[in-house]
Amino acid sequence: MTWKKLLLLGLIVVFTASSALAIEGGNQRKGKHLFKKNCKSCHSAGGEGGEITPMSKTMSQWDRFFEKQADKHPGDVFKNTPEKDLKDINQFLFDKAADSPSPETCG
Repeated sequence: MTWKKLLLLGLIVVFTASSALAIEGGNQRKGKHLFKKNCKSCHSAGGEGGEITPMSKTMSQWDRFFEKQADKHPGDVFKNTPEKDLKDINQFLFDKAADSPSPETCG
C-alpha cells in the first residue's frame, strides 16, 4: 500500500470511530438554536457560568458530559429540558467540538 492509501484508510477509521461516539437521534441545527436559547445567557463572555463554546471540549468530552454530568449541572436548565432537546444540544456541541471536522465557536 502506498502512503496515500494508508493515510486515507487511517482517516476513514478515525472518522468512523468518532462518529460512533455521537449521540443517536440528535438534530444539530435545532441543537444550535437550543444552545443559544438556553445556554448562552450564562455561558458567554462575562457570564456567570464562564464562556463555553462547542470548541471548549472535544467530541468525546461533550458526549461524556451529557452521559455522566448533565444531571449535575447547576440550576434547573437541564432538569426542565426535554430529553430530545438535550440530545439536540449534545449533537450540536459534538459536531462542532474542537476536534471535529468543522469546529465552531457559536458566536
